[in-house]
Amino acid sequence: MTNTLASFLVPIGIAGAVMAVVCALITTFALARGSAGLAGGGAGVWIVGALLSLCASFAMLWTPFLIAVGALVAAFVVGAVLRRLFRGVTLTRTTVPAETQVHAAVQEPATPAAEASPRAGAPRTPARSIPARAITETVRVAS
Repeated sequence: MTNTLASFLVPIGIAGAVMAVVCALITTFALARGSAGLAGGGAGVWIVGALLSLCASFAMLWTPFLIAVGALVAAFVVGAVLRRLFRGVTLTRTTVPAETQVHAAVQEPATPAAEASPRAGAPRTPARSIPARAITETVRVAS
């Protein structure tokens, strides 16, 4: 009876390990992109694959389960490293070199007329033309 179950459960365990590795790859890319929802979904389906890979343990074959667990651990490590690398690449693309900022500051002429505007001492109002409230003012809410 045990041999009959082992011949049936080992392929299920291997299929579960394959499913867990695929979900770990999805989790890696989701973590690298910063998509928490996709990473959570991938890890959630990974749990199902890991449980299915435990079916092979009835034949004393622990390799599929160890591969599934190792895949998720590697997904967390590689995903975090790739996220750090992607953030570093995007930060270097968005920052302007210091020489460009210096040249832009030198080329802009200073306009003293803009500083001496008639509203220089007036409080600033937002674009909606509603004056800003002070901290001590209360706001009435219609009930």
